[in-house]
Formats: sequence, C-alpha cells, structure tokens
Amino acid sequence: MANKKQLNQLELAIENAESYTEFLQASLAHDELSGAEEWKAEDKSPDYDYRLIQKRVQRIKTAKANQDAAGLMFILHEGIHGNLANISNPLLGNHAKVGTKYLIQEFLDEVCSALEFIYNADEKDIDFHEKLSFFEETSYAYGQSCLMLSGGAGLGFFHCGVVRSLLEHELLPNVISGASAGSIVAALAATRSDDQLGEMLSAEAIFERFNKWSMWRGPGKGSWLDSTNLENALIELFDLVTFEDAYRLTGRHVTITVSPADLHQYSRLLNTKTSPNAIITQAVRASCAIPLVFAPVQLKARNQAGDIVPYIPNRKFADGSLMADLPFTRLARLYGVNHSIVSQTNPLAVPFLSRRKQHSKGLLALTKRHLTNLAKSNSIYAFDVLENMVPGKAAKLGIHKLRSIIDQQYVGDVNILPQRNLSSLKYLLANPSEQSIRDLIKSGERATWSQLDLIKRSTQISKHFRHYLTLLKAREARILSSHPEKLRLVSG
Repeated sequence: MANKKQLNQLELAIENAESYTEFLQASLAHDELSGAEEWKAEDKSPDYDYRLIQKRVQRIKTAKANQDAAGLMFILHEGIHGNLANISNPLLGNHAKVGTKYLIQEFLDEVCSALEFIYNADEKDIDFHEKLSFFEETSYAYGQSCLMLSGGAGLGFFHCGVVRSLLEHELLPNVISGASAGSIVAALAATRSDDQLGEMLSAEAIFERFNKWSMWRGPGKGSWLDSTNLENALIELFDLVTFEDAYRLTGRHVTITVSPADLHQYSRLLNTKTSPNAIITQAVRASCAIPLVFAPVQLKARNQAGDIVPYIPNRKFADGSLMADLPFTRLARLYGVNHSIVSQTNPLAVPFLSRRKQHSKGLLALTKRHLTNLAKSNSIYAFDVLENMVPGKAAKLGIHKLRSIIDQQYVGDVNILPQRNLSSLKYLLANPSEQSIRDLIKSGERATWSQLDLIKRSTQISKHFRHYLTLLKAREARILSSHPEKLRLVSG
C-alpha cells in the first residue's frame, strides 16, 4: 500500500515536472520503486532476441581486445541496423519510465565504441581510404533519423517546444521536414545556428513576429484571411535566402512541403536537393496557404544572374499538409532516412492517434486495426469514384484534396503529441497572446521529455557514424586541396 501511494505521488511529480531534470529524477525514482530497474537488469525477454545481442556484444568486445579493427569492420558490415534482434520493439518501452534493457544499451555503446576504434585504427592496418569507404557505405546502409513537423495552423507553436527540447539535449536530427505551420519552424532550423535557433524559438521572439498573423477579410475575396502580416513576418525572418544558401549556412537538410492548387499535380518537396534555388520565404508562405483561409502562392527562385524569378511558372501551391504532412517515403529516398520522429499537431489527426507504445495484440485489437484499414481503403475508393463522376473542376479538386488527407500516414516511429484538449482548438486561426505561445511551447517541451531517452537510443549510432564521417570527409578535402594530383586516385 505504501509503495502504491509513493508510486502515485511520483506519477504526479512526473506529470507536473517544471523541468526535464525534475521529470528525469521522478521517473528514475519511479523505476526504482516499481521494479523496472530489475526488469532492465535482466537480459531475457520475449520482446527481443536477447541471445543475438549477447553474442554480438561479445564479438565486438573480443575484436577490440584483440586490436582487430578489420574484424570490427566485418562484424558491423555483417548486420548492423536500427532494429537488430527487434531492439526497437515498442513493447520494450512499456516497462519503465526511462531507459530499456541494460543489454540493449550496452550493445549500442559497444557499437559506438567500435566505430571510434575503427576511426582511430593505425593506418598501417586500415588505411585512410579504406576507413572512408567503410564509414560511407555502412552509415548509408544503417540510415539516419528525421524530424517531421506537421501542419496545425496556430497550434504549430507546439513544434517550437519540441525543437527546443531536442536542441537542448543535442538530439535534433540533421534531416527535418515541415508542412504548413511546421514549415515555419523547419525554415528557422534551416537558417539559424543552434544558438540563434534557441533564441528564436522563445515565446517573446515568436510573439513579436506572429502576434497578428490572422487578419480577417471575409469570404468572396479570394481568401478568408489577409496574408500581409504573415508575409511580412516571413520576409523579415528569411528574406531572399534559398535552400542552397540555408544548407551552406547550417548544414541541415530541411524540406518544405507544398501541395498543388490545381488537378493532375502532385505535392512537392522543396529542399537543397530538389530545388536549391527556390526562395524559402515563398515556399513557407505556400505551405501555410490553408485552402480558403489563405490564397495559393506562386513560388519564386533566384536564377544564375541573381534575379528573383517565378519558380515553376503558371503554377500556384498551397498547404503542404494537404498531401504531404509527413513525407517519410520521399525523405527516405533522398536522404537515406529509415527512422522518423514526428511532432504532430494536425487537428485532423491528433484526436485519433494512440499515445500508447505497443503493437496491436489480441483478436479484438487485430480486428479493430483491420476494420480501420478497410474503412480507409473503402473511403479512398469512394472518393476516386466520386472524383470521376462530378463534372466541375473545382469540385474535382476539392474531392481530390479530401482523398489526399485520408490517404496519408500521420505517425512515425517516435510520436510527440499534444494533450487532447478541445480548448486548444481556439488557437487554430486566432491571433496568439504571448502567454498562449508560451503555453504551447511549454506543452511541446513537456511532450518531448518522455521521448528523449528513446530518441537518444534511436539516434546514438547514426550520430556517431555522421561524426566520424564528417571528420574523414574534412580530412579528404584537406588532402585534395594540398595534393590535387590525388583527385583521380580518390575518385577512382
């Protein structure tokens, strides 16, 4: 009885924590009292192949003890991936408030230690070009994480808290996408250094620029809201910076999604790979153009002469979340992404998303999942039939957009969600107060705290890959600049 009372008190402390330190301390105390620490210490579990992980850890340790860098390369080449032996199983996250099996954490640490060992290996044994080739090939095969920031209109200030929390704990992925409201925060990440980004994601800075983004103009005038203040805020923040300019500035791979304002077109992902010369200001403005609320936008780009010209002439674009709220598949193709962190504020999705970390189990749960998928498939079929039957272009376009909303996936591997609260809907299209922005940012931070430990584990290996590959690439650049004659050898 005493334990139950103490556990309840700790759960209350976790829920009401004012800082991550308070949250972490209460969570660790809860794990100690609930028996979760004993669960972490025991290797055995039906939720993952602990024997495989035990063997892999032992092989890595043996190779290091034998100073066998080539052997370590073989072991990691052999089968390193993000869900080896099912260590990413969501069920493993249901036993403790913080952390997982100590064996899993030991495996992650040993892999990272092996990468450091290979990087520092004597180049009489493993030469520079062999190291570079290993890190390029293996890091690409392993993949990396992305952060996707959904649409959500005025609720999008929640993303500021998510990004701030990830930034504070050095967990902000290098690949970021933003749709609609999320595009503003993504663009800030694209154009600001870490220190600048932390300052920009404060309630004061956001309120100063977006306190009057919503200006009513009424129906029958092309859009319900006047976009002048929003456009001025975006121009002040991003000016004429292109995606290529932004990448050179921060090194972050940031994507803004936009949807076509006409039929027979697909959503576009704007980034330094697909549209390096596109102007970020116009991309964000287009991604925020909620149909009826804001008018669609003509994209702009900077040409070779430095002039600002239309990008994709005769086409206008609108709200990115309509067709590509979370463009995981295309990010995977562009950047080798295989793990996603989602900050989801889309009011069409959040009420229906589960906050529990588990797969469907049992006959009832499996039946429910099957019926949900069946209903989705039938709805898409119905919209396809309806789109073919209606005669008007405007009606076809509206049906096509509704179909796109239903057809999307709104979750990722790690999902950071705001609390379900009908009162928060008042933020959707209203001008915010500084306090309401502060509340949304704090809500985003709080929602991220419970996921930080999982995100750290999920990104630990890929961060080490990227760190050592960056060092090797920098060294390669120095070699080539000092000895241009080696260029043919390296490229060969």
